[in-house]
Amino acid sequence: MDSLPLLSLILLCPVVGVVTLFAVPDHKATVVKWVSFTVAAIAMLLSLIMFIGYDRGNAGFQFVEQYAWLPGLNSTYHVGVDGTGAVLVLLNAIVMLTGVITSFSVQFRVKEYFILFLVLVTGVFGSFICLDFLLFFIFFEIAVLPMYLLIGIWGSTNREYAALKLTLMLLAGSGLVFAGLIMTYFNSAVRSFDFFALKEHAALSPDMQNIIYPLMFLGFGTLAAVFPLHNWSPDGHVAAPTAVSMLHAGVLMKLGAYGVLRYGIEMYPIGAETWRTVAAVMAAGGVVYGALVAAQQTDLKYMIGYSSVSHMGLVMFGLAAGTSYAVSGAVFQMFSHGIMTALFFSAVGFFYEQSHTRDISAYGGLARKAPWVSICFILAGLAGIGLPGLAGFPAEFMIFVGAYEKFPILTLIAVPSLVFGAFYMLRVLQRVFFGPEAGHTPEIRDLSFFGGTARVGLAALIVLFGIMPRLLSDVIAPYAEALFK
Repeated sequence: MDSLPLLSLILLCPVVGVVTLFAVPDHKATVVKWVSFTVAAIAMLLSLIMFIGYDRGNAGFQFVEQYAWLPGLNSTYHVGVDGTGAVLVLLNAIVMLTGVITSFSVQFRVKEYFILFLVLVTGVFGSFICLDFLLFFIFFEIAVLPMYLLIGIWGSTNREYAALKLTLMLLAGSGLVFAGLIMTYFNSAVRSFDFFALKEHAALSPDMQNIIYPLMFLGFGTLAAVFPLHNWSPDGHVAAPTAVSMLHAGVLMKLGAYGVLRYGIEMYPIGAETWRTVAAVMAAGGVVYGALVAAQQTDLKYMIGYSSVSHMGLVMFGLAAGTSYAVSGAVFQMFSHGIMTALFFSAVGFFYEQSHTRDISAYGGLARKAPWVSICFILAGLAGIGLPGLAGFPAEFMIFVGAYEKFPILTLIAVPSLVFGAFYMLRVLQRVFFGPEAGHTPEIRDLSFFGGTARVGLAALIVLFGIMPRLLSDVIAPYAEALFK
């Protein structure tokens, strides 16, 4: 199966979708939506084939393709996935498909919306599969820039402010990454952007690694909402339309963490070791801070946004700890949190489209009015607080066990965040779904069959990977173990 260019085919799905949509007349909104759904479904099928066909006993890169691109710069079209890449490509395909289904409710400038949506997804796919630093950076920028228009045009609360703030913060992070890329190219023993050439033969001095690694950590960490560079993220979540919030929290923040791992820790191991404690302190701070602030929110999206800061803090904490168990947990958490937050924002968007409010006090007794969407939201909430049997538990368990080996005190400081998380989440679940009916409750109807497939599908995955965590851990573990040999 390695001979089949699966990764290129996955990458081409949204590209073909974009090209096709340009040919569709503006007024054919239904055609636009079904074209987008078709390419998303094909990408999902190909990603599933890739994931099932991935050799779990092999820690190296698989489905590798390499073609000439910019020979003068020693930059090639070089793609492949290891355990981390395979998991995240699957995650992006899942969020892409469920996001397209959720976006069927979009009525304003439908063609432009779906074109930008598919461009963003193309950038994420390309970033997760690229093994050339320059091409990775290009896809990274493609993934980030459409957010400005998607939020600024189709967003809601303070959309122009949130879009500009998000874009400026992420461009600042990109600037740090670009500076590190250029410094690596001109200070390495080989003038190449190839990941393997740079990793194995660059021979950067310890001093140079100690300079470049923090650029990568802060640059990519901005997209991952690492504390204290997180404040753009909750505003972006709140202002973004539903499916864009799903992409933002579900895959874009994971792209930041992936960048820290692939083009930070792997590329500059000496620098990562030097700055390990600083990175761990920032990450642990985000875990606690995000949970505390989430507990004070009255807006459902802000609550989820700050809880994402806390959960992404766990991801960064696992990466900073730098043990195979902690890194395995961090990658598992990227996937489980991606599914969980995609479901969260999809459900909140479902409520908002009917009631035009996200105020927690405006809802009550939804479990009686809309049982299916209530079950989905509750499962996401319970996964967020680490309930055993759901996908959040194995991820958080591995992170804390692995991190305790390196940072026992910081781990003990971060663990109480689970208590804070349980406090605010259980309070919201009780009030919104089982409390007395409030002003906007009678307006809520339950899921339709088509719209329900996205939410119920995400909820089913939370249960599946909670009950059978080896479906993911067997893919991730060989990579994490090989990383620290």
